[in-house]
Amino acid sequence: MSAAQPGVHQEVGSLYHDHHRWLQGWLRHKLGNAFDAADVAHDTFMRLLNRDEVIAAREPRAFLTTVAKGVLGNLYRRRDLEAAYLETLANLPAQCAPDPEAQAILLEALFDIDRRLDGLAPAVRRAFLLSQLDGMPQAAIALELNISLATVQRHLVKAMHQCFFSPSAP
Repeated sequence: MSAAQPGVHQEVGSLYHDHHRWLQGWLRHKLGNAFDAADVAHDTFMRLLNRDEVIAAREPRAFLTTVAKGVLGNLYRRRDLEAAYLETLANLPAQCAPDPEAQAILLEALFDIDRRLDGLAPAVRRAFLLSQLDGMPQAAIALELNISLATVQRHLVKAMHQCFFSPSAP
């Protein structure tokens, strides 16, 4: 435990005590249901607990709203990714579709890869996706992105490193 964590836990506890009900109400209004609101509020406070630095929010509700919007962005992105995955599965012939357990494992792997790629600069991510999803050769990627071949190679190495060696989701 870092030196800052006891202070973080105390500050998050105070924020939770003073503003949890308000945040959950704001999220319920935004999302249209209490279940998603409760999940996002929980994830918002968990994100705060995982910080190393003490939170010094002069405007606690504005601060919580900002953090919650980031959590909401992740929720929407996960839902979009899941919808695309399910649409792809629906277009597969029945004999090619994985069983439900494999589908769940693959979906979690997609979420993890998405989270890892999200940590990359847009140009690095784009080069990686052109290579891996579109099968473009490195020279074609260099032309497409108007960068040197050496830069494409550095981008691909960086992206591979991020995919294989970054920590898994908490």
